[in-house]
Amino acid sequence: MPQIIPIKELKNTLKVSELCHKNQEPVYVTKNGYGDMVLMSMEVYEEMTHRLELYQEMVLSQQQFEKGEVKDAFKALDDLRDKYDLQAISIEQR
Repeated sequence: MPQIIPIKELKNTLKVSELCHKNQEPVYVTKNGYGDMVLMSMEVYEEMTHRLELYQEMVLSQQQFEKGEVKDAFKALDDLRDKYDLQAISIEQR
């Protein structure tokens, strides 16, 4: 359940910090009864930005697929092997 606190509670920074870390989710701050800010721990922020970047990559991949901008996986692996002078490893060698 989201935590909502009035802006005046920001005076107690230790309590607010503990609240952000304990719940591992954003804390919503209101001003005069209306939403004003959102606070979160660094861990939650980094997780959210990482997830956003992943979603953006997925959208880009979907757009490339729809435009036909795709490459055969075996061909892509062959190109990488050629580029980095690597030898193919067979299943028996693993």
